[in-house]
Amino acid sequence: MDVQSVTVGLPVSDLDRAVTSYRQVFELSSPDLAPADGVVEFQLGTAEVVTRFGVGDAAAERERLVGAGIEVGHLEHVPGAVDYFDFLDPDGNKLSFYSEV
Repeated sequence: MDVQSVTVGLPVSDLDRAVTSYRQVFELSSPDLAPADGVVEFQLGTAEVVTRFGVGDAAAERERLVGAGIEVGHLEHVPGAVDYFDFLDPDGNKLSFYSEV
């Protein structure tokens, strides 16, 4: 796998209104691409993106990945909220598994 980029699609009820809003919020002159009717794309730099996956038991999933030889971060506990840990995919993209407590 050779991930080159990540695309996030957001559904909107009014495309023109959304484009105006995103142009204002991110100080952009216009969308970078409009590849199809009803679709626009903004490219917003190289900010870090973390994709988080909700799982039934973050601690168990962490142990499973460790057992598979995958390097993972420490299990973090946020009282009354979640347990989570982060790890990198083969291309250095940060992923995270969490479970509600």
